[in-house]
Amino acid sequence: MSERIHASYFIETPYPVEQAIDVMAGEQSSGTFTRLASETDDLRANHGAVVEHIERLDSVDVPSLPIRPPKARDGTPLYQRAKVTLSWPMANFGPSLPNLLSTVAGNLFELKEFSALKLLDLTLPTDFARRYPSPQFGIAGTRQLSGVPDRPLIGTIIKPSVGLSPQATAETVRQLVEGGIDFIKDDELQSNGPHNPLKSRVDAVMPIIREHAERTGRQVMYAFNITGDIDEMIENHDYVAAAGGTCVMVAIQSVGLSGVAHLRRHCRLALHGHRAGWGLFSRSPYIGMSYIAYQKLWRLAGVDHLHVNGLRNKFTEDDASVIASARSCLTPMFDPPTPGCEVMPVFSSGQTADQAVDTYQAIGSTDLIFCAGGGIMAHPGGIGAGVRSLRQAWDAAVAGITLDDHAIDHPELAQALEAFR
Repeated sequence: MSERIHASYFIETPYPVEQAIDVMAGEQSSGTFTRLASETDDLRANHGAVVEHIERLDSVDVPSLPIRPPKARDGTPLYQRAKVTLSWPMANFGPSLPNLLSTVAGNLFELKEFSALKLLDLTLPTDFARRYPSPQFGIAGTRQLSGVPDRPLIGTIIKPSVGLSPQATAETVRQLVEGGIDFIKDDELQSNGPHNPLKSRVDAVMPIIREHAERTGRQVMYAFNITGDIDEMIENHDYVAAAGGTCVMVAIQSVGLSGVAHLRRHCRLALHGHRAGWGLFSRSPYIGMSYIAYQKLWRLAGVDHLHVNGLRNKFTEDDASVIASARSCLTPMFDPPTPGCEVMPVFSSGQTADQAVDTYQAIGSTDLIFCAGGGIMAHPGGIGAGVRSLRQAWDAAVAGITLDDHAIDHPELAQALEAFR
């Protein structure tokens, strides 16, 4: 295990930069707040974190996050910003995702030396790819399961989020499959509650999906939310599989890396990863984790799809961040011949036909799931017209035609643009 893990960070500190980073490296490897006799030079050489690179940035007069005031020095302290890369030997913890997370995103966020600290990226040895299951279906498998060979999968989310009975859910599904939808998912808030138990929902929904598949030759992919305790998830996964389902969904942050990896090793269906809680890591530019680093952990754990938000979304994330997130899902993690673990990005959150062209121009790929709730359900022409409007918008995007020009001969798209712009 001679390869090393590399992690890059954005930092801000009122202390000398090299001093602060040395504290960070020691805290996350062999050191503590003072040098111990047992921390020999050989031990530090074999197990200490190494500062690989420092790039000084600007400085500010006011700390970006609350910080214990440093000891008084001459003048007003400046808070120096920098990008830094640290590395660790694999011998410290081996190819273990939980212990990797404890190392690269653990106690370092609490160190008194820093008024900002954010994990930006990770580079991992191929031992991780050999240890963890990685995506089972990914992009190609999702296309095969859904019968959509080349265009984006047009999807939606069952709404209201909670409160619908299994029968009411099934009636919505009936309208969606008849309207030509490719992908349907439960909301992250709807898993196995007493008003709509998972098994009852499967029993109500799957006959509609199976009948549609028998009639058309193409099965709509429904991502049943099985988020729960591990034994419960395994049992409910098996129930979905026995009913002929092709996909299950988990709220990855709620289940955790070990939970997702355990489920993936058992899983026979596509695994849809919902990032509920992601804002806890991303909302502040001064603490947390970038999606570039975050998505690598879940790809190794084995999800096939990952949410990335959407352009002009209803949340706080800006478009540049959304596009960078989507591109990262499509970028291989490892050099050949090791599998690259690419996963299908899922666009959602306030999406309508209006975002299709901009999305395609920004990422240059149709390997994605484009989920619209209101953009389908609230279309003036009904659910089927909402689905058709999204397909028409993506046809225009790929053909290099403006939405307005394409809408001239496509009334569903014209209605969508009038309603949602």
